[in-house]
Amino acid sequence: MATVTDGRTRTGGPPAHRRPAAPGSPALPPGVLPAAVLALVWAGAAGVLALWWTGTPAVPGTGAWLTGAGRITGLLAGYAAPLLVLLMARLPLLERGVGADRLARWHAMGGRYMISLVAAHVVLTIWGYALTNRHGVAGETVDIVLHYPEMLKATAATLLLFGTAAVSARAARRRLGYEVWYYLHLATYAAVALGFAHQLANGADFVSSAPARAAWYGLYLGTAALLGWYRLLVPFRLDRRHRLRVAEVRPEGPGTVSVFLTGRHLEELRAEPGQFFRLQFLAPGLRWAANPYSLSAPVHPRYLRFTVKDLGGHSRAAARLRPGTRVRAEGPYGAFTAARRRSRKVLLLGAGVGITPLRALFETLPAAPGDLTLVYRASRAEDLLFRGELEAIAAGRGAALHYLVGRRAEVGEPLNPDTLRRLVPDLAAHDVYLCGPDAMAETAVRALRAAGVRRSRIHHESFAL
Repeated sequence: MATVTDGRTRTGGPPAHRRPAAPGSPALPPGVLPAAVLALVWAGAAGVLALWWTGTPAVPGTGAWLTGAGRITGLLAGYAAPLLVLLMARLPLLERGVGADRLARWHAMGGRYMISLVAAHVVLTIWGYALTNRHGVAGETVDIVLHYPEMLKATAATLLLFGTAAVSARAARRRLGYEVWYYLHLATYAAVALGFAHQLANGADFVSSAPARAAWYGLYLGTAALLGWYRLLVPFRLDRRHRLRVAEVRPEGPGTVSVFLTGRHLEELRAEPGQFFRLQFLAPGLRWAANPYSLSAPVHPRYLRFTVKDLGGHSRAAARLRPGTRVRAEGPYGAFTAARRRSRKVLLLGAGVGITPLRALFETLPAAPGDLTLVYRASRAEDLLFRGELEAIAAGRGAALHYLVGRRAEVGEPLNPDTLRRLVPDLAAHDVYLCGPDAMAETAVRALRAAGVRRSRIHHESFAL
């Protein structure tokens, strides 16, 4: 059954062909791996503090205290830099066990901490040296930058990090296309490399300790090796193996198309409904950026289907792709899959192009008739994607399908606890898969929590990663 907010009811046509998937349960209970990763991170931070403690026999005077605080913040910032790179290195264990969306949130939060640590390191170190040497702060700054080894590199690294932080702020991020933001973030790799050289040359904890230098080399070189393997070599190998090409570009709605890719040995990708790939189209203007796109249908032996909405230059150009265009793909990524499910009943809640991974899950999530519900939010009826497909799937599976259509100025906020409880009986007993724009997701989480859904049962995926 499909319902809309204005009271009209529609039922689907004949059942769609579907291939239910029932992935095995993960080896670890949900939440164990994320907790283990965070515990490991904090243990490493404690080790960094121990490095300073054992290498600092005494702290005489205010200048030494400030310099010591500068060393601590510098060490923690240096420790955080490779960890932030690792979070985005597409490590399969983290991608599947933690989830790309959670990793991105950790990366953003960790980035803010690291920038704060770098700023504190600069201020505290210069201030402490100025007091110790009885110089003015400005003069000490010039002396450090121009005369200490590797400080010009460190200054460049600091400026690159601050610049990246500025464009990553939420207000600035909204004004940037994904492609510009992506290229600017590549500069952080250069900043991390430049900062590494500075730490080894000037860090008192490394100059006097061979084991500390060895540990730091292991951390940074190990990160570089994993990054090169999973972000460069693995995608290259997949490209050579699968030879993906555009087979068809099919309009789906206003500013939205489905891109069908064909290739070889697609079953070896082992992609699950709900996952995404980073696609690099080898066409003019597109070959230098890889954007994330979710599967909008289960993997077929002969093709992959992605649905793309015009949200920037890259996605806009995808509508003009020609059949035969070569495609490089990284993935599959993400843990927004059936493996997260812990309840018999499931609610899929989406808006906008966030319906893309939910459409694939709606077709494949194992569920008895009456146990699966999809609620689809849109401002206008013409913005509803896959309407015929969704109604056919609902009819074939005995699933419930509800459309919440209308602008907030006209119908109010439809994603509220009362509406959700009315549409989804026994809502608190459901697992909820949530995907949509950030503002919608925040509103939906508040409504679900108010309706009694436990936070651990709300599985969120942002298509704007």
